Amino acid sequence: MDVTTAVRERIWELCSERDFTINKLANICGIPPTTIRNVMNKRSGATVITLKKICDGFEITLGEFFQTEAFDALEQEIK
Repeated sequence: MDVTTAVRERIWELCSERDFTINKLANICGIPPTTIRNVMNKRSGATVITLKKICDGFEITLGEFFQTEAFDALEQEIK
């Protein structure tokens, strides 16, 4: 799994846990829905600022966002 996929899956997981749609998440975070959709559809990567706003919407820290087995299992990008 790559980083983009791991981020995308984590956002889906958190939305599912909280019964959030992409539009609801965008509204709570103050981010345009198209920005989140672009991340979710792999049209663009999420910036740290965007991820921070998403985490704020979920009321979690960036550390909590990345504290999953999926991120721990990512292979080294530089070989």
